[in-house]
Amino acid sequence: MKLDVYNGTLPSLVSTTYSWTKTSSIIFLDQPVGTGFSYSRTQQFNKPSDSGEAKRIHEFLQRWLGKHQVFSSNPFYVAGDSYSGLVVPATVQEISKGNYECCNPPINLQGYVLGNPLTDYTTGSNSRIPFAHGMALISDELYESLKKTCKGEYTNVHPRNTQCLKFVEEFNKCTNRIFQQLILDPLCETETPDCYIYRYLLTTYWANDATVREALQINKESIGEWVRCYYSIPYNNDIKSSMPYHVNNSISGYRSLIYSGDHDFEVPYLGTQAWIRSLNYSIIDDWRPWMVKNQIAGYTRTYANKMTFATIKASLSFF
Repeated sequence: MKLDVYNGTLPSLVSTTYSWTKTSSIIFLDQPVGTGFSYSRTQQFNKPSDSGEAKRIHEFLQRWLGKHQVFSSNPFYVAGDSYSGLVVPATVQEISKGNYECCNPPINLQGYVLGNPLTDYTTGSNSRIPFAHGMALISDELYESLKKTCKGEYTNVHPRNTQCLKFVEEFNKCTNRIFQQLILDPLCETETPDCYIYRYLLTTYWANDATVREALQINKESIGEWVRCYYSIPYNNDIKSSMPYHVNNSISGYRSLIYSGDHDFEVPYLGTQAWIRSLNYSIIDDWRPWMVKNQIAGYTRTYANKMTFATIKASLSFF
């Protein structure tokens, strides 16, 4: 999206040199039904859930590839970011199970890609305090006090641990004016042109334009207004940790790339490193920089289970 000041005309798109669409055929899927441009012709009686969406995505892919069989032999990867860190690994397992048990033609599943993925609620939220300390958002003294009194549990603090609660409150006061998605950018109350979230406003104007919808062949009866984040959809968050799915997918031999913007405060890279480390896979390519145009763009490490972890320098990791 071209980040010009909105003047009432259609916001412009710009070509991106490193766009995935230059090398891959991509299916962009809005889920659950009702988000983005997605809709259902039949009434849904079951409340959508993490595990239920994994099954629905698999069903959709089977039907789509059945109708477009020219793509069925292509290597297939599942990708997502942020909250889909819970759903994507379950989807990969569902596809893998379907390939063995039920479905023809099988999906040529090769692996999956996740950016700043929510993986385990406790690990992710508890990593914010050491991340804040490493980024000089809190003092050494406050960090040491938090470690001593909370003993690594900063989220589900026992009500009787008043010292820990006191220091967590101090931590919140130090960081509640930080833009959590990208700590380098200002926290904005409104979508002004100098703010990162201004692109969200432009995207909303773009997606709700009649000519855009016609070009995308959006069914006129599908939805009313396109909303970037539709939080009011009833939903059951039934996967609390996707780590068992990562283990199963590794055992099945699937590749995975897990990447983190190293300035993302919502899902800090430290939490991602922690859960990957807990899998106890041996390292086959140790910590090293990766380069773009002879400049360090981040750091990476590869494990024996075909999992690669990478950071992206000075970045958040939303698609």
